[in-house]
Amino acid sequence: MGYQQGLSGLAAASNDLDVVGNNIANANTVGFKSSTAQFADVYANSIATSVNMQIGLGASLAEVQQSFSQGTINTTGQALDVAINGNGFYQMSNNGSITYSRNGVFNLNKNGFIVDAAGNDLMGYAAGPSGIINTAQTVPLQVPTTNSAPLATSNITAQLNLNAQAAKPATATFNPADSTSYSYSTAITAYDSLGGTEQVNMYFVQSAVGQAEAYVTSNGKTTDLGQIAFNSSGQISGSTLGTGASALAPVSLATATNGSGSFTFTTTPTDGSATPQTLTIDFKGTTQYGGASGVNNLAQNGYASGTLSNFSIGADGTITGNYSNGQTMALGQIVLATFNNPNGLVNLGGNQFEQTTQSGAAQISTPGSTNHGVLQGGALEQSNVDLTNQLVDLITAQRNYQANAQTIKTQQTVDQSLLQL
Repeated sequence: MGYQQGLSGLAAASNDLDVVGNNIANANTVGFKSSTAQFADVYANSIATSVNMQIGLGASLAEVQQSFSQGTINTTGQALDVAINGNGFYQMSNNGSITYSRNGVFNLNKNGFIVDAAGNDLMGYAAGPSGIINTAQTVPLQVPTTNSAPLATSNITAQLNLNAQAAKPATATFNPADSTSYSYSTAITAYDSLGGTEQVNMYFVQSAVGQAEAYVTSNGKTTDLGQIAFNSSGQISGSTLGTGASALAPVSLATATNGSGSFTFTTTPTDGSATPQTLTIDFKGTTQYGGASGVNNLAQNGYASGTLSNFSIGADGTITGNYSNGQTMALGQIVLATFNNPNGLVNLGGNQFEQTTQSGAAQISTPGSTNHGVLQGGALEQSNVDLTNQLVDLITAQRNYQANAQTIKTQQTVDQSLLQL
């Protein structure tokens, strides 16, 4: 009788229509992976039946297989939109219940945790206060709202030109308040351990050919750094400690590295920061040419505290914060999970998958390592559904359904003919 085969064919075609229809419905779902219905034929299990006389009993749904091929990546410009390019799933947590997803639409909740539309936490490696990533375990990722710590200045780089033909100071005794007592001056802002600013003023007294005495003032303290010597080519040839001969008190001697033009001195901040503060000024590259005195390069290595301005996500999953003080720091790192058999995952809906024994254990690693894909921040992976192919499959499934219905209709006609005999 053809009823059983026809009915099984109708069920199979109906399942195929369901799968194709689901693909089409999710053509615009971010990170969606299309499915294909796989069928198997059915035969009666009878010992008495000859092998070459078996008649099939129809078809059955063997499995619904998902295609985890790459979807198109579109740029959105949103900082928390992240696309996976390659293998892997985001690890998500719902109060400790772990799931996996390809949907990279994330946002910040009220506590600063990175979550998806359903409120599931994005998992990854946390970063310590200094930006060091802790890879010991995955935790819900959180973007901190606290200020970044300041860094006290410890080194100042000063590359200048001191005019070899500058007139000697009219006054023999150096006084920072008297511009006639020095040949040239410049200044730079430094930072203490609390991020407070302090002005470091540098003065140069050229009292003889090929030499210049260097002084600094900071926080009301004057320091005679010492003498910088220049050769006939205008390059630094040596440096010696200062004599301390100054009319201003207090005066302290700096330590110098002979031949390098590098001096170390101390200053005393008054805002409660660490004191005394030790700074090194390196005059390497300073020249004494017959031209106007001026600054070629003046820099220091400290900075104030800063507030988080924005952040970005790198290809390796590192979340980098950009702060108002011009500094950057790692805030955490997104991880990816891969499986030996992705088709063994259970689809929970909502773009969430769950690990099973068929999928194998999740292999957690950073993006770009081993067989894990890389991330693209400010972008989203679109559904991998090919609408053209799906519409063709839809027509095929429809014709299969109609053909199986015709099988049943034909069997009914045969049965009616038999009954009329």
